[in-house]
Amino acid sequence: MSVWAALLLLWAAAEASEDCPAACACRALDTMGLLVDCGGRGLAALPALPAHTRHLLLANNSLRSVPPGAFDHLPQLQSLDVAHNPWRCDCGVTYLRLWLEDRAPAELLRVRCAGPGPASGRALGQLSGSELGSCGWSLRASWADPGPWWDAALAVVAALGLALLAGLLCTVSVPRA
Repeated sequence: MSVWAALLLLWAAAEASEDCPAACACRALDTMGLLVDCGGRGLAALPALPAHTRHLLLANNSLRSVPPGAFDHLPQLQSLDVAHNPWRCDCGVTYLRLWLEDRAPAELLRVRCAGPGPASGRALGQLSGSELGSCGWSLRASWADPGPWWDAALAVVAALGLALLAGLLCTVSVPRA
């Protein structure tokens, strides 16, 4: 191995230990990036993660939710292991579910819910969006129940459309043989 390759590996190892969360162990990868191992550390919250994290191990902790955008600053992140945590499968895991659906769909079946109620013991990938709760997403009252004027306006538009269609059909001449 050349001196330059050895220096590059030494520099990568130094960078890995510098940015590594205190509760985790980091290892520089040959392909650039980091393997960040936070598995089995009793974490109840996600630590600040280095931007060049490529593989992230968060299994066997006490994580219950992931804040929205938690992985957005990790463009190199390729794999994520979040199994064996007491996930509370409500709005707090919506971001995690969407991230996994896009990048690691098989992982959705490994993530088991610890609650609430009917979600307990089920895989996150088996839950529908409504089973995660309303998450504060609802239609504005004016759109959810537009009232009788909306119905009347739709009836008028439909009648005008039919009148125009009938007028067009009456003006079309049929060629005679």
